[in-house]
Amino acid sequence: MTTTPNLPADTTETPAPVLLTMDIHQILKKLPHRYPILLVDRVLEIELGKRIKALKNVSINEPIFLGHFPHRPVMPGVMILEALAQASALLSFATMGEDPGEDTVVYFAGIDGARFKRPVEPGDQLILESTLERAKGGVFKYKARATVNGELATEAELMCTMRKIKSA
Repeated sequence: MTTTPNLPADTTETPAPVLLTMDIHQILKKLPHRYPILLVDRVLEIELGKRIKALKNVSINEPIFLGHFPHRPVMPGVMILEALAQASALLSFATMGEDPGEDTVVYFAGIDGARFKRPVEPGDQLILESTLERAKGGVFKYKARATVNGELATEAELMCTMRKIKSA
């Protein structure tokens, strides 16, 4: 007696998206930032053309905490927005399949709807998530959020543009 295998009724399943990751060495090749302003430690997931999930380990050893605030260290909101922008830039570079080179810089073009929901403190792991909403005419728009332990810390819509710069 022969048996036929149980086949799924629908064999036209959409394959799962390919998720890419990046370690610090790959990040350093893509972003021009360096310590103390490099704010992405690892990329956990990139879905090309769609989204990124990255990690920033917040350490008491970062120089910003010497003055913000010595008695109660808190990561400044603008630094969280910068971390989200850096993660977003990594998404754009990966999507375009480009290494930006030393003559390419990504600038903020706008920040809308920025909200700060909880303080980010030394010892926190900041998860940076950004979704590419639109890319047109060299301007990229992202919906971004940062969380700590699953709790929303910051959210904003970011607009960035890439520009070639002349070397000095």
